[in-house]
Amino acid sequence: MRDYKLETEKRVDFIRRMLGDSGADGIVFGNSGGKDCALVGILCRRACDKLLAVMMPCGSTRNYGEDIAHAKLLADKFSIPYLIMDLAPAQNALTSAISVSQPVTAEAAANIAPRLRMTALYTIAGSRNSLVAGTGNKSERSMGYFTKWGDGACDFNPIGDLTVTEVYEFLRFLGTPREIIEKAPSAGLFEGQTDEREMGISYAAIDDYLLTGNVNEKDFSKIERAYKKSEHKRRMPVIYGEDD
Repeated sequence: MRDYKLETEKRVDFIRRMLGDSGADGIVFGNSGGKDCALVGILCRRACDKLLAVMMPCGSTRNYGEDIAHAKLLADKFSIPYLIMDLAPAQNALTSAISVSQPVTAEAAANIAPRLRMTALYTIAGSRNSLVAGTGNKSERSMGYFTKWGDGACDFNPIGDLTVTEVYEFLRFLGTPREIIEKAPSAGLFEGQTDEREMGISYAAIDDYLLTGNVNEKDFSKIERAYKKSEHKRRMPVIYGEDD
């Protein structure tokens, strides 16, 4: 297990360096009420006085109920200013406009919400001389379980090297409300969605692979395939004459 007292100090210093190097004086992040947003919010709160959490329900009933309740719980406990922005009207309008000329598949539609959230966060951050903090963990990144130019877009990410197992350990060390720690991880992109069901593999198996390499052959193959298939998500666009 990591020394989370030391990890807190190092990551707070990292965040402060990001602010100093950029000339920004604040941070904006999306608070979905989940584990990763919670950890990023707590760390950024310790590093920066000008912090804003943005709650952006859009996509499922859970977004408007449990997720908002947990996001507020975090904000209240750690004194994080927040605003709530309902993106469902924008999502519906965009989907309808595109559908006039091009049928929209369910998979493509599911990625609209994360990209709308990215647009909202960067618009707010640009209006506040702030940076956008990313909230993706190493387990998700390794599987490509994020939306390209959506929740994968950020100016810096203070937790991207941590597995889900380590995120939970860190949250317990920091005294995060148990409601946030104990609920099933979900991107909330559609009704009944959970991360593990959608990926077809448990975070425990992914983390075993990342931390020890000790996983069964079936899970090993699934993780290797997902990593290779999603490599483009972890890279900048290929530029002719530079990367070929």
